[in-house]
Amino acid sequence: MTVKITQPTITIRKLVEQYHDGGADNRVVAFGGKLNVRPAFQRAFVYEPTERNKVMQSVYNGLPLNSMYWAINDDGTFEVIDGQQRIISICQFLTNDDGQGNPIAINFNGKNSQTFANLSPEKQKEILDYKLLVYVCHGSHDEKLEWFHTINIAGKTMTEQELRNADYTGKWLTDAKQFFSKRNNNEAINLAFYNNDNKQTLLSQNGELANRQALLELALRWIVGRQATKYSTIEEYMAQHCADENANELITYYSHLIKWVKALFYVYRPDMKGIDWGYLYNTYGTDYHDVNKVEKKLKYLYDLYDEDPDGLKKSGFYEYVLSGDRTLIWKRLFSERQQRQAYRNQGGKCAGKCGRVFKFNELEAHHKVAFADGGETTIANCQMLCHDCHADITAKQNRDK
Repeated sequence: MTVKITQPTITIRKLVEQYHDGGADNRVVAFGGKLNVRPAFQRAFVYEPTERNKVMQSVYNGLPLNSMYWAINDDGTFEVIDGQQRIISICQFLTNDDGQGNPIAINFNGKNSQTFANLSPEKQKEILDYKLLVYVCHGSHDEKLEWFHTINIAGKTMTEQELRNADYTGKWLTDAKQFFSKRNNNEAINLAFYNNDNKQTLLSQNGELANRQALLELALRWIVGRQATKYSTIEEYMAQHCADENANELITYYSHLIKWVKALFYVYRPDMKGIDWGYLYNTYGTDYHDVNKVEKKLKYLYDLYDEDPDGLKKSGFYEYVLSGDRTLIWKRLFSERQQRQAYRNQGGKCAGKCGRVFKFNELEAHHKVAFADGGETTIANCQMLCHDCHADITAKQNRDK
């Protein structure tokens, strides 16, 4: 099909006719009910009040807004390709409703804040007759999606998950977004809280909580990891399930995962926020773990880290207590700080057979209990040896094996 673009005359008066906002996750219509402001490929996003005010201040002063792009459907209705936030900002002001039943008053040119109804009849007419710069695109469904992916000029960069949502719409996605992406009372986020103070959570504040689509993407990445023999990408999983009646499989998996973490690691620590729990659950979730022994190991590691952190890799604590793999938590080499403290503890003398006094840089660090035998990279397990004593001790340890 050949792409065709027209530029009809669209005024705010026409735009706001039969405007209806069903909420952040429901349908929004305008333009006599014929314009789908938030089609499936659009994200549920609205401007903050300051951004909305700037839109209306531009309209109030007769300044041009950026171009909007609509697509026309076979039945004569329209879908917004780009311009959702500007359209909603305009319609919210004219209907005096911010989408949650609250009135909207804006300060225009330093005057007292005014609602649309408070403006003079002349200014109301001027705003209603304001002409919007709208381009209407005629094309196939795939072409509309391609325009959406490439135009996206509103200044709010789309995430990879939002673009996936555009391609895999249906009942499955609606159900998944209801659980993972609902603006208020997000069930997935609530489940991840250890208590009700909205602070102790398993999810990263800068990622999963700040961007609701990132949480859906995280859950999808985790379940794809669980079913790696069936799916290699999130796209494959969504393509397989987009026609499902619901997202029960994903929701149940996520719920079991979070409950497993909270039951096994019953003492909350801030470091838990943002750990790749899906990987740990997928790898170790079917193994038996004594929760009290797990906590005892963690407490030992955290206490040791507080006292002597240089030889430990804190990021590996949680996987280590499940797997026992020491390479996850221990560094092989002593830090200079650890070596200098051991040197001071020895009074500057070689800890070997010779017992002679040496300068710090004349000695070499050595594990008292060999690292390969479970020795820890701590000051308590560090001894500073001269070159000859170090060679003798190493040779003896090798002979004893």
